[in-house]
Amino acid sequence: MAERQATIASTSGLHARPAKLFVEAVQRQPVPVTIQVGEGPALNAGSILSLMGLGAAHGTVVTLKAEGDGADDALDELKTLLETDLDAA
Repeated sequence: MAERQATIASTSGLHARPAKLFVEAVQRQPVPVTIQVGEGPALNAGSILSLMGLGAAHGTVVTLKAEGDGADDALDELKTLLETDLDAA
């Protein structure tokens, strides 16, 4: 299983516009992706409701996991997205 840690760069965290853009990116991936904060549950990263429930604010470190063909590339792309201030885009 591939795994990446990313620090949320968006000033509003994973809420509103950044969450929408992230979910759209996850849904384009060829593998299912989960997202987790600390020791909390691993949630479906492609679900806007899951993301909103994380409470991931600016500076929060999240863990992304995926398995299957293309998992490493998918997680690299998603990590880069999370580490970009999507509020400024």
